[in-house]
Amino acid sequence: MNSCPFCTPNQSAILLANDRALAIPDAYPVTPGHTLIVPKRHITSLFEASKEEQAALFDLVAKMRQLILQDRQPDGFNIGINDGIAAGQTVMHLHIHLIPRYAGDTEDPRGGVRWIMPKNAPYWKQIR
Repeated sequence: MNSCPFCTPNQSAILLANDRALAIPDAYPVTPGHTLIVPKRHITSLFEASKEEQAALFDLVAKMRQLILQDRQPDGFNIGINDGIAAGQTVMHLHIHLIPRYAGDTEDPRGGVRWIMPKNAPYWKQIR
């Protein structure tokens, strides 16, 4: 576990923390303000987290959202978890992406997280 970047985060990078979780900037942000919310305990999946850990994680999601709103004035947010290799998880320590979205940051944001499956994302084109 020593090689896990979320088990030994740079202390100066921690934006917020509580007794069970912490918030850090994403090392490869997709938008300005992209933040990761990480449990302090090394677990891989949200489904391994205790109810207390889940509550602590989502408490920090809400608090970070408020900070990002104040600092960056985004127009929306995507919140996501890649749970398992098939879902795109590359660091096997649970982390929640809090991604600020800005008007014009993509040509057509409709569908949001559905774009993980580009063929099926534009569901509005399939509605008859």
